[in-house]
Amino acid sequence: MGKKLYVGNLPYRTTDGDLHQLFSQAGVVDSAKVISDRETGRSKGFGFIEMANDGDADEAVRRFNGADMDGRKLNVNEARPQAPRESRGFDRAPRSQHDY
Repeated sequence: MGKKLYVGNLPYRTTDGDLHQLFSQAGVVDSAKVISDRETGRSKGFGFIEMANDGDADEAVRRFNGADMDGRKLNVNEARPQAPRESRGFDRAPRSQHDY
C-alpha cells in the first residue's frame, strides 16, 4: 500500500495532469488532485498525490520537496489525516413543520 502526499505552493495554473506527470518521474502515481475553491473554481495552490507504494512516495518527497515548479518552491511531505469537521447545524432534522 502506498502513501498520500501533500504538495503545497503549487503554481495556480497547475492541473491534475501536470501534477500526475511530474510525480510519475518518481514512480507509479495512483491519483493526483489539485484542490480548487468551490465557489470560484480557482486552484488553492495545493494538492494531493497517492503513490502506488511507500518507496515511490519516499522518492517523490526526496526528489520534489524544495524543487522549483514555474518559479515556486514546492513543499512535499506525507499528508496528515484530515481532521473531523465541525457540524454546521445542517444535520439536525426539523422537529415540526414550523421549525424551518
